[in-house]
Amino acid sequence: MKKILYVVVPAVALLLIFVNTFFGHMIFVSDTEQVVNKYSVYAHLQSEWKSGSKNIIFDVTNSWHKAEKEANVNHVLNAAAKEYNENQLQYINGKSYVELKHEYSDCQETWEPMLYRKAADTVRHEIEYIQGKELSTDPDIAVYPNINNKNYDNSIQQSKIKDGYAQFLPICTSKDSTSYDYSIKTDNKDVGFDVYFVPSSTQRENFADSEFDYYEDPGCFAQNMQSFSGSCPKVGNGAGLLVLLPDELNPWVTKVTVNLYEKN
Repeated sequence: MKKILYVVVPAVALLLIFVNTFFGHMIFVSDTEQVVNKYSVYAHLQSEWKSGSKNIIFDVTNSWHKAEKEANVNHVLNAAAKEYNENQLQYINGKSYVELKHEYSDCQETWEPMLYRKAADTVRHEIEYIQGKELSTDPDIAVYPNINNKNYDNSIQQSKIKDGYAQFLPICTSKDSTSYDYSIKTDNKDVGFDVYFVPSSTQRENFADSEFDYYEDPGCFAQNMQSFSGSCPKVGNGAGLLVLLPDELNPWVTKVTVNLYEKN
């Protein structure tokens, strides 16, 4: 069965590319209120960080519902036309890093996938589903298994994380209060991440002290994980996901994949 799937899935991907070549504008432009933004955040840690590796990549998919669409306005953005945002020097825990966002639209535009990326995402999803790394059968929704970091226990993680890196990833919503499903994983097998739904980006500065505020409902946070999926209800407009990593990154690049889905 697996051998058959390894043949069928690439064939389907090639068919998607062929069809999209001629009809792609009709496939990806939708009159529904469901909109998607895919973007990446690159962080390069400066010399004061202890990590052997100074590079972190966050690949983010954010799907949400707009209240309404203006008539006769094209809300779809071609990803190939999107330019890199400007480099920004930022600080966390008194340590500096350079941040670069790519294809980030600040909840203003819908992402139109390029041909090869849509096909590649579909193939990768099917392969990971066969391997048990992906729990959803829907290629547009990623659900990862909950896998704890087994290199050290959570008490050590909480000590390490106080001097670590923090990345805030905002949600998109047209509501005052909403609910979100989310999934997150890292390819760095040496460390664990903490993840919290927080009310605003200001909590990025507070995670190491007693003023740290986050949503405490089950599913709204997890500690010392390498893969996690959860659901967080009643989060406010301006909320987002805060991802924490210890300052002990050793591979050349640490990649973190994040998926955010607003619920109806």
